[in-house]
Formats: sequence, C-alpha cells, structure tokens
Amino acid sequence: MSVRTWPVRLADGDVGLRPLRRRDQAAWLDLRSRNAAWLEPWDATSPLPPTGVTPTFWQYVRSLNAQARSGQSLPFAVTYQGALVGQLTVSSITYGSLCSASLGYWVSQHVAGRGIIPTAVALAADHCFGALRLHRIEVNIRPENERSLRVVAKLGLRDEGVRERYLHIQGHWADHRTFALTTEEVPHGLLARWHATVAADASTVRSHSA
Repeated sequence: MSVRTWPVRLADGDVGLRPLRRRDQAAWLDLRSRNAAWLEPWDATSPLPPTGVTPTFWQYVRSLNAQARSGQSLPFAVTYQGALVGQLTVSSITYGSLCSASLGYWVSQHVAGRGIIPTAVALAADHCFGALRLHRIEVNIRPENERSLRVVAKLGLRDEGVRERYLHIQGHWADHRTFALTTEEVPHGLLARWHATVAADASTVRSHSA
C-alpha cells in the first residue's frame, strides 16, 4: 500500500473508521446538533474573524478528501455497528526526521463509554505506524476534559506535560496536555495492547464477582 493511499477503511468488531461521505449529511448534522453542549467546550476555533461563506457539508467533505489524498491528514468517520457516531482525524502528518502525526476525535454522547474511541484511536495508530511508517503519534487534550483523558489513560499513552496556550478553543488560547506513543512502545500494535487491557479488566471483574 502506498503511504498516500486514500480512501482507507479500518475495523475492529463493531467499531469502524472510513471516509466521511456526502450521504452522511443528515446523520452528521443530527449528531452535531444533539451533541452541541457535549462537544462545544472542546471544539477548536479560530482567533481570526470569519471571512467568506460557511462551506456546505459537501464542500466540507470534498475538502477533507482533498487533504487526505495529498497526504496531509486522514479524516475518518467513526462508526459503531454501521452507524455514524463521531469522527477521528489524523492531522499534521510529517515525514523526514520527525515521522509524526496528531490525533483528534469526538464521539456522540449516546455511545460514550463503550470503548469506541479507544478502539478507533488504536486502529488509527496502528495504521500510522504500519501503512504510513510513522514513528510517533500524539494526542493533545484540555486538562479539564476528563472523558478524553480517560481514553489515553486506557491506551497507556505517555503524558509529556502541558503545552501552555496551545490551541484556540471557544474564543481563547487554552492549555493542553500532550500524550504520545512511539512504535517501539507497541511492538505488537496498540490495538493488541488495548485488547489485552480489556481482557485483563474483564478477568478482574469476573474474579471479584465470583
């Protein structure tokens, strides 16, 4: 596979990653509307005043696919049991001496806590380390975002500390904590490690209930 190949589809059990499609418009708009209060505190904004016309959903999808084909990012729709439930984007893909990328994600509140995003992050990370031949991935999270912090904790990403005023969020520059992983830390893949963690947790629950 070429490192620039798009579209990419990945799956593990009920969780899937695929390109966002034009026919996702109704489902995507409904998700964003129903989850506005859930997502807006963490949504990135721009410090510059808006210019031009807000793009249509089709223009948004076309822009995402253009970025993916150019190798700049991997903009995935997250699905659960075949239904659209969120997004995960691999961005800032850099080769050369760095070979790194950043991951960002959101998921609908109605399916939160089911292991969907940890599985999606593991799928994307393994694709980055394998098909893209990257060396490092990172996830940047607001210190106040406890739900997202639990995702990286479950996956065992390293806490690399706080980046002060790192991203513009809801009208101001916000601190973020950076969590990272290199390919040497998961020789058998992050998904395999995640499966092992889930199995160990299930075994602990069974032993306590016996």
